[in-house]
Amino acid sequence: MSRSQLVAEHLPLLRRYARALTGSQASGDAYVAAMLEAMLGDPSVLDEAHGPRAGLFRLFTQIWNSVSVNDDAEVTTLPMPPERRLSNITPLPRQAFLLLSLEGFSEEEVGYILGTDVAETRRLADAAGREMAAEIATDVLIIEDETFIAMDLESLVKNLGHNVVGVARTHADAVALAKNKRPGLILADIQLADGSSGLDAVNELLRTFEVPVVFITAYPERFLTGERPEPAFLISKPFQPAMVSAVASQALFFQRNSRNRTPKAPAA
Repeated sequence: MSRSQLVAEHLPLLRRYARALTGSQASGDAYVAAMLEAMLGDPSVLDEAHGPRAGLFRLFTQIWNSVSVNDDAEVTTLPMPPERRLSNITPLPRQAFLLLSLEGFSEEEVGYILGTDVAETRRLADAAGREMAAEIATDVLIIEDETFIAMDLESLVKNLGHNVVGVARTHADAVALAKNKRPGLILADIQLADGSSGLDAVNELLRTFEVPVVFITAYPERFLTGERPEPAFLISKPFQPAMVSAVASQALFFQRNSRNRTPKAPAA
């Protein structure tokens, strides 16, 4: 298999990881594009000592954590969203946790990707776990038509300290519940059994109020093509509890930072 084929094979999940770090499809894809440009300029920058996939994530991480990229106002080749500033970079502990929980790398591979040893990788992941455990609880709406998956998600969300305001099994149920309960987080299956779409339901809700959303699907590759607007936070079935915890926490992380940056209205 050629190098271009290897890159193409692993690119969709790298894009998923990139958007989990940045909080949006556009920003994540911009950083992936910067990585690809670096490879085109000098193919030797891709270190495949631990395989091509880990090598791609390592190169991406080097660009992501580059101060010259993240803090240089003169950089024009890389679109910089307002939320992407040095003070709001996804911290290293969260990077370690996402690599372990979302992408399924081993501790040794994560250490290679982040430039740390195994002991430091464990320390970073533990730190992320403590940070996420200390997060403020929120109300969660689950949009999932499969009963047992919905039950698993409900149990998981409660164990994370959140409150489940309802489980919707159709587009109509989701819209009605959300408008009545105004959740602080939505976990949504994309394709519902009655033929309706969790994605359509969420898009309708987002026209009326702002809420972080994590999508869950058995076919993530269908939503990682770059050919249309795609979910920022995406989990594939079957999922592990740590995967849901990591991505839900990351979605809330960006929502919290966004609110902290919103200017307050001057006192009357």
